[in-house]
Amino acid sequence: MGMKEKIPFYDSAVIPYHVGKSVLFGALKGFPGRKVTVIGVTGTNGKTTTSFMIWRMLKEAGYKTGVMTTVGWGVDEIHEQKEHMTTVDVRLLNQRIKTIVDSGAKYLVLELTSHALAQHRDLGIPIEVAVLTNVTHEHLDYHKTFERYRDAKRKLFKKAKYGVINADDPSAKYFESDVEEYESYGIKAGKLKAKNVKLRPDGVEYGTSDGLKIKTRIAGQFNVSNSLACVAVGRRLGLTDKQIADGIYALTEVEGRMVKIDCGQKFTAIMDYAHTPDAFEKLLPDMKKATKGRLIVMFGSAGGRRDPSKREPMGEIAGKYADIVVLTEEDDRDTPGEEILEMIAVGARKSGKKDGKDLFKVLDRPSAIKEACKLAKKDDTVLFLGKGNEKTIERKDGAHDYYELDEIKKVLKKL
Repeated sequence: MGMKEKIPFYDSAVIPYHVGKSVLFGALKGFPGRKVTVIGVTGTNGKTTTSFMIWRMLKEAGYKTGVMTTVGWGVDEIHEQKEHMTTVDVRLLNQRIKTIVDSGAKYLVLELTSHALAQHRDLGIPIEVAVLTNVTHEHLDYHKTFERYRDAKRKLFKKAKYGVINADDPSAKYFESDVEEYESYGIKAGKLKAKNVKLRPDGVEYGTSDGLKIKTRIAGQFNVSNSLACVAVGRRLGLTDKQIADGIYALTEVEGRMVKIDCGQKFTAIMDYAHTPDAFEKLLPDMKKATKGRLIVMFGSAGGRRDPSKREPMGEIAGKYADIVVLTEEDDRDTPGEEILEMIAVGARKSGKKDGKDLFKVLDRPSAIKEACKLAKKDDTVLFLGKGNEKTIERKDGAHDYYELDEIKKVLKKL
């Protein structure tokens, strides 16, 4: 007889607490998640863009739809998400869902993290459609192993009526086994596939395996996958081909995601939230191909108790595709910034980068922006990665007001 799997002490100690909180605050608001059709979106990367695509598609189709994501929440008007988390605490989560329900919304697109699912913040919220963008290396500081991280996300599919699953992801089979009905999508695999993909500086264009023509106004090959997920959701909810295609095309930007900044400078400046090895692997090759001159990449990695094992791989990927790498702070918290930068630099050096030549460490982030712009020449592309829409930067002495877009514009205007 095999031994029963032992529940880690941490889980056995805190799960009852989280369940109790979810039941309490759900009950206080009358379990508002039961009064709206919920599309839950999870994954390591692409959750926010996919959520906004689905929201915009439903909105353009004439349905009153709420959305709750990393960058904002609301129905017709999107309110800024000031909290440094994607899925807010259960008290605020139920309060905001109630506001959305009270506005008359028929649908709610809800971005859900592995932390939220592990902590049962979604308790009392039925899921009509669960969407998986991908599962890659992230948050192992919290979950300890990749398997526990993946299995936290699987909880969403175990309770969903229908799944939309990225077949290109190696973990797809696990999610497929968790739900009775699902649609698989992908570029290389899946029932719903993208064909004849064309990458443009201002978006992507492709045809689906079942004959739908899709155009996005957000660039990057990863938005082929994001929009395919959106197509699958639209099909499940009974939208016409025209409603699906028009809805995806209607989304022009997502705050903090692939934001092009033009202040008259001679090079291209783009700000994005990318902060994982997988996001780098998807973004940087595309940007390298699209750049006439050199590709300059500025980024850091979060400190505190955040996962340090992703730092060296991020440095190695950046070193492989970028001509120049500028390393800087990114919510260092109580971890010495120099220590974080050196861990990233080890990876960049593996890809052939040399300190002072094409690898620079500038701890202060605003100063790093100046350095990256100073190095840029005509036809170069500068990517500012990791902060995106966030409105603060966390240092040893706490959170400071900081918005990357404003800092970049300040420097570019002086140029």
